[in-house]
Amino acid sequence: MSSYVSLARFYDPLTDDVPYDAFEAYYKKAFAEDGGEFHLLLDLCCGTGTLTVLLSKAGYDMIGADASPDMLAVAAGKAGEAGLTPLFLCQSAEELDLYGTVDATISSLDSFNYLPPESLPEVLHRLYLFIRPGGLLIFDIRSEEWLQSLDGSTFVDEKDDLLCLWRADYDAKKRSIVYGMDLFSRRGRLWDRQSEAHTEYAYSVEELTSLLSAAGFTDIRADRQGPQGELGRIFIRCRRKEN
Repeated sequence: MSSYVSLARFYDPLTDDVPYDAFEAYYKKAFAEDGGEFHLLLDLCCGTGTLTVLLSKAGYDMIGADASPDMLAVAAGKAGEAGLTPLFLCQSAEELDLYGTVDATISSLDSFNYLPPESLPEVLHRLYLFIRPGGLLIFDIRSEEWLQSLDGSTFVDEKDDLLCLWRADYDAKKRSIVYGMDLFSRRGRLWDRQSEAHTEYAYSVEELTSLLSAAGFTDIRADRQGPQGELGRIFIRCRRKEN
């Protein structure tokens, strides 16, 4: 089963409880606290582009990158409806290749948990290349304790003409959790069933700090008081070394 194919057209209604405005405010506050110039931003693993569009509306020049063409199609449609023109790139985080540097990179909603351990060093290397000297990298993860707490759980999301059933299985040896997802959407008098599987990997703040330092990032801080902190979300903020 693949990820973010069938789910792409249902992602927004299934995540309508995500406080995107709070995420936007969190990033803008971080930029203000830094005191630097932040105009061009990369939204890495941007998904359906909700934050890309919000930040574009706020006046930032936005680049959204994601590995899923289906999610990007939704993002482009959303931006077009708003009369905005962010640049969307169909690229995986491991293959990120920009035309120049950005002032900051954000990556939201535990996208970094989706990156397997063997990919993280290359992802951070590429981010170091494409964030300007002194620029910021801000991303969030779900804590290992939170992921472990989901083991064996079953969840049901029901919307108009849509039913989503998903199960969570945590593998302590691999430090990963697999979400098996079944989507039922109404088509006239019938229901269409589609399935996807998603895997997230557990990382500690200490592990990420070590990897970020090795990649050349400094001033690394972890914040458990950001949006959805009560749901195990930890924000990591760091700076690309000055030349």
